[in-house]
Amino acid sequence: MMTLLILIRKYWKSLTLFILTVITVLSLLPLPELPPIPGNDKTHHIIAYGLLMFPTALRKPNYLPAIALFFICWSGAIELIQPFVNRYGEFQDLAANITGLVCGFLAAKLISWLLPVNSELK
Repeated sequence: MMTLLILIRKYWKSLTLFILTVITVLSLLPLPELPPIPGNDKTHHIIAYGLLMFPTALRKPNYLPAIALFFICWSGAIELIQPFVNRYGEFQDLAANITGLVCGFLAAKLISWLLPVNSELK
């Protein structure tokens, strides 16, 4: 478990960019019908954006608030673009995305508290 946390902290930028790219592609990919995935649509938003925030919050860069604001703006832009690619842009999706960002941040804080990593391992 500690090895995984160390790897996430070490490669947080690459991991975050990968997750952001996947979210963006899946959010803007025109589909005739959404695939049947168990769970509620808002739950999917919360999980996706929680995963997006987790590596950054675990690493805790000095500019974390700016990154969080960027994620919120990016999410809002996706919701504004979705009607142009045969998808639905909803304010409730944006709210779920922000909730996910907060959950990802809190999960990283909790894990950092429960499993502290020595500063030389960061």
